[in-house]
Amino acid sequence: MSDQKPSQATIAKENAYRLPETVSPISYEIKLVPDLASFKFSGSETITLSIHSATNEILFNAIDLQIENARIEQDGSETSQTAIVKIEKENERVRLVFPSTLAAGTWHLKLDFSGEINDKLRGFYRSAQALKNGEKSWIALTQFEATDARRAFPCFDEPSFKATFQLTLCVDKDLTALSNTSVESESIEGNKKTITFAKTMKMSTYIVAFVVGHLEMSEAVMVDGIPMRIYAPLGKLHLTKFALEIGAAALAFFNKYYGIPYPGDKMDMIAVPDFAFGAMENVGAIIYRESALLVDTEQASHAELERVADVVAHELAHMWFGNLTTMKWWNGIWLNEAFATFMELVAVDNLRPNWKRWESFGASRAMAFATDGLKATRPIEFPVNAPEEANGMFDVLTYEKGASVLRMLEQFIGPDKFKSGVNSYLQKHKFANTETNDLWQALESASGAPVQEIMNSWIFQEGYPMISASLDADKKSVTLKQKRFYYLESKANDAAKVLYQVPVLMRAKLKGESKLVEKTLLLKEDETKASFEKDLEWLVVNAGGSGFYRVNYSSELLDSLKAVLPQLSALERFNLASDLWALTMNGTVKLNQFLQFTKLFKDEEDKNVWSVIAGALQYCDRAFSSDKKAIEKLRALTVEILSPTYKRLGWEVKAKESELTKQLRGLAISTLGTTGGDKDVSKEAAARYDKHLSGEVQLAPDVLSAVVAVLASSGEQKRYEQFEASFKNGSSPQEQERYMYALGMFQDAALLEKTLAKTLAGEVKGQNAPYLVRNIMLNPHGRIVGWHFVKSNWEQINKTFPSLIMTRLVEGVTGLLDESLAKEVFAFFENYEFAGGQKTVDQHLEKLEVGLAFIAKQKID
Repeated sequence: MSDQKPSQATIAKENAYRLPETVSPISYEIKLVPDLASFKFSGSETITLSIHSATNEILFNAIDLQIENARIEQDGSETSQTAIVKIEKENERVRLVFPSTLAAGTWHLKLDFSGEINDKLRGFYRSAQALKNGEKSWIALTQFEATDARRAFPCFDEPSFKATFQLTLCVDKDLTALSNTSVESESIEGNKKTITFAKTMKMSTYIVAFVVGHLEMSEAVMVDGIPMRIYAPLGKLHLTKFALEIGAAALAFFNKYYGIPYPGDKMDMIAVPDFAFGAMENVGAIIYRESALLVDTEQASHAELERVADVVAHELAHMWFGNLTTMKWWNGIWLNEAFATFMELVAVDNLRPNWKRWESFGASRAMAFATDGLKATRPIEFPVNAPEEANGMFDVLTYEKGASVLRMLEQFIGPDKFKSGVNSYLQKHKFANTETNDLWQALESASGAPVQEIMNSWIFQEGYPMISASLDADKKSVTLKQKRFYYLESKANDAAKVLYQVPVLMRAKLKGESKLVEKTLLLKEDETKASFEKDLEWLVVNAGGSGFYRVNYSSELLDSLKAVLPQLSALERFNLASDLWALTMNGTVKLNQFLQFTKLFKDEEDKNVWSVIAGALQYCDRAFSSDKKAIEKLRALTVEILSPTYKRLGWEVKAKESELTKQLRGLAISTLGTTGGDKDVSKEAAARYDKHLSGEVQLAPDVLSAVVAVLASSGEQKRYEQFEASFKNGSSPQEQERYMYALGMFQDAALLEKTLAKTLAGEVKGQNAPYLVRNIMLNPHGRIVGWHFVKSNWEQINKTFPSLIMTRLVEGVTGLLDESLAKEVFAFFENYEFAGGQKTVDQHLEKLEVGLAFIAKQKID
């Protein structure tokens, strides 16, 4: 074995990160022997290959593996050749050089290797579950997406190199061992057992999975002949009922929607203590972080239940879109994730229609708007070369913006035609790899609409348009103009002109007519006119609220809508408030105009609409935190507009109350008690919390979450210690996380420093630490101690926190809305390069610029 870099001549012929197509895998037979005491593993594998043209070299992926032996024999021959192994560490590849030429045909490559079960939450890694006696029980598991299968076994680690996999695990006999498929055979010898799993379908390396450890198993639920189970860490099986119910319903829904049976032979959903992301869609063995799968339905807030349902549906949607049909390369990962996000909403809305999931998605879509209005944004699909660049694709633009433009397209061509096109696409490309245009062609055939032309303007161009709408002099027509939206005018001046193909859906009330009129057009040019038969009383652009664009109404049109707010749908009211807030953020609208606008919503009953207003007030609280007079006025306004809702709903849940109403009660309490600084609310919250702890009353889950936030924001040492104990001893993952994040909401700097120290001391899991540090920097009272902690401990943070989610921590700098702190931030990150996440970091830094510009331009009178 040697550690050798390829010659410049070789690099010139090859892509430094892509494998040549002269050799492709047909099947893998892999045997692994993990040791959970030493955290080492050994392995052997046979890769059956198709060599397409004669060669004496084979190139595949491997990193952090010791390859002890490499030999090859042609199919039907017993003569083998032993290779010289050359490690190309920089490119995460291994080059095998054979003494004789390998003719075109089928060959069997046999490899022996070993590696470490690492603690980095990627590849083949370890996770600890705490036992009641204080000891740890280790679980060994995998997380391979995007390019980390190569850390567990040598492979052709690119999505287009699909093959079948048959895995054998040799483990301690008292451990549970799981993989993508059902157990084919099992034997026990001494204190070890050897388990061989059935051969998988033809699939990509990144969805191979295996888990070894002490786990509890639920009963199986049969879904169209497929057994579905949940595996949980010890003592947590009682938290699986909700996810199993949602999972079974979602799997059945997708079987019907896609028109193709689920392609696996079983479905295990596995909760583990440490996981970098929410979950991973491995065929037949979906792995989740605990809080995304395990939940106490009696104690969880609606938001916590909704998250479990969303994540479960999202991962199951991938079984078809992503696993059965897969992108050729990582530039297409957006379609996997965007479509799964879209389908999770379709499924959950079908299974829980009273949750109004498409309306609540507006808040998620707003996050995409916030990033895509930056100069530092990116197109949804863009070139990916190095492995770390693929990891940078898992962001709000891939998930939320991608899902939003798919929803916009579905609403434009119609849900039935959309579904028909999707079914045709999957049927044609099952077990294969595709490019984005393959889907557009299928949808175009099904609908007759110019889908490819429309979608290319959204997928390959960054940003989104602001549609300006103004009433013409004849009162019967409106002029619509499109222009890319920016938060910073200086960024807009440097940018090239961009035009989008915008599906515009409108709804209007004409004078003298009782029936509303709907009109649809495709805006391709800078501007166009939309004419109606009679004078317009009012007009909604982006009717239904599914378009991924903002609307800037002329004062005349806006005033007409203000007068008829109850006649707009909840999502249309959401968009009206959200778009006006965006125009306030970029300086087009004065802040006081927006704040006066919020007074129109005193009688608003929709939680999602209120979330826009509450979010805007919270941002103002953060932006003007050092201006006492401004904060006093902001608090008075918050109390003025929310008190009617607070008084109307009270503290107690009423019979037959909707889920959104329950959530609104919590939002009203938390906003009044934090941003509003309402002492009466805080006092009542404390009294009710004490009664809740004593068992005298039972606070509704949404109220309890709000109360915890209110008490933390006004709490002192004693309250901190109380919440600290609840964090350590929480009976469910949601309860533990609720109190963990509460420890970052206090105002006292010393208490926040204590919380920050927990992230490096191991008291806060690595999977949660970046988020907690982020939240403390977003806390106006924590920005100084939070930034000082990051700056002073940067080296240790990078060693301790998972690298895959470090950009989540950097998001906290968007809350450092202080000129002196901002200067430090810009200087600090100027010379630091985030592998695979630099674009996201640039976005966070620009959001900080946006905040500083907002403060400079706006004021609260």
